[in-house]
Amino acid sequence: MQTSTKGRVYLVGAGPGDPELITLKACRLLQEADVVVYDYLANSRLLQHAHPAAEKIYVGKQAGKHAVPQEQINMLLIQKGQEGKSVVRLKGGDPFVFGRGGEEALALRQSGIACEVVPGVTAGTAALAYAGIPATHRGAATSVSFITGHEDPSKPESEINWDAIAAMHGSLVFYMGVNNAARIARELQRFGKPADTPAAVVRCGTLPTQQTLTGTLGTIADAIKTADMQPPALIVVGEVVNLRKELNWFETRPLFGKRIVVTRSRAQASDLITKLELLGAEVLEFPTIKITPPDSWEDLDRAVRDMSSFDWVVFSSANSAQMFFERIAAAGLDARTLAATRVCAVGPATAELVHSFGIIPDLLPDRFTAEATVEAFNSIAVSGKRVLIPRADIGRATLSAGLSALGASVHAPTAYRTVIDDSHSEDMRNLLRGGDFDMVTFTSSSTVKNFVSGIGPEHLETALRRAQVACIGPRTEETARSFNIVPAIRPGRYTIADLADEIAGFYRGACRNTFKTGGLLEKAQIQGARNLEE
Repeated sequence: MQTSTKGRVYLVGAGPGDPELITLKACRLLQEADVVVYDYLANSRLLQHAHPAAEKIYVGKQAGKHAVPQEQINMLLIQKGQEGKSVVRLKGGDPFVFGRGGEEALALRQSGIACEVVPGVTAGTAALAYAGIPATHRGAATSVSFITGHEDPSKPESEINWDAIAAMHGSLVFYMGVNNAARIARELQRFGKPADTPAAVVRCGTLPTQQTLTGTLGTIADAIKTADMQPPALIVVGEVVNLRKELNWFETRPLFGKRIVVTRSRAQASDLITKLELLGAEVLEFPTIKITPPDSWEDLDRAVRDMSSFDWVVFSSANSAQMFFERIAAAGLDARTLAATRVCAVGPATAELVHSFGIIPDLLPDRFTAEATVEAFNSIAVSGKRVLIPRADIGRATLSAGLSALGASVHAPTAYRTVIDDSHSEDMRNLLRGGDFDMVTFTSSSTVKNFVSGIGPEHLETALRRAQVACIGPRTEETARSFNIVPAIRPGRYTIADLADEIAGFYRGACRNTFKTGGLLEKAQIQGARNLEE
């Protein structure tokens, strides 16, 4: 964050909705801003780029609902600028394309506040691209026009030159036009545009909730009404609409239209969320656990200082490895502390994290379970050896007991605590209680238990009345079944990548590890291996 005696306001385009369509410059400015003033159409996930201490002010405007009038927004920007703040005004799309950015820039200039504009990806091209409709195409459209579709119907005359627009042979893109679709179609036809001209409407363009309707100029208004299409949406008229039949890439992804709940801790969920979104899913984040430090570091810190006395250290999860290396750093040490100690990493995610600290694991069990890890050590002479196992406070003793049975001297200090994340809004809880989702994913026994607790056991049947359940491995599945929850998916390998692939395969009808349709059973039990799933 940068604060100076003279403030500066940045009018920043947030893009059309997909949070990855923001520019690098916009991300940098968000990271440096003292204040972020953001709109309804600016994806709230973009606020994750802002400094935690930055002031965040919502001034969103929806059709018919203005949280803050434009004049007050102008005054707010001026006030924050006069306070010497670095201000990011985060606006959906591009600030200067139907974003009223010009009005804000003029107000700032007239008040002597420095202002810069950072262009954004506008919906007029992005939403079309995600709907498989090029804005221009050789032989179909050599021009494109951006037109407001939100004129005040009470005005005696339209400011739009319908005669000229109707005569154009390029693409016509109407912003904010869904509520005026009938008028737009009527005016274009009145001035000579053929009724059979292809037309489409794209709602929530670039987001997993995107909807696209196609038709003609003569039918599109009725199609919008029948589908009850609501803003935000734009209308495109022109021959380029016909190309959607061949170029529709976004809405054909395997998880498009599926709403999937991710219950993993917020700090760890990004990989799964990214993979599911790349496959087309709309992800609902409902973290049920938080990873926190233990009540005391004393036991683990003592082991770190005495690391040379241990023959092996076993990391059963990425969390345990992360906390261990953080304590090494806190002691003013580095990876050389492990020079005389061999390392076992359970699972590819754990191995990758260990490797990021410059350590190549000496042992990687073929299967990512406590039992498989003990089996892997069975061929190694560990009798009389000292083994360190940094662990979760609620971790099972299976691994420690198994290595002890092989003659090892095991020390298993607590490296982190797994606690309930109860930070969810009541709106999110009610959404899940109502069962308005297609699938819920569980990546550990704790996520299952805390999900049930978070929505309330009495709401479980309603919540899962139509939803499928995906469990990362047998330990998690066993816990789910203890609540009479029957999983539809469990990957053969207990990794996030395999879980995402299996979910995609399930909806393609090609899932390799499916059970009977998931949901709730009156009674269900499972026999099987327990594993270290998180």
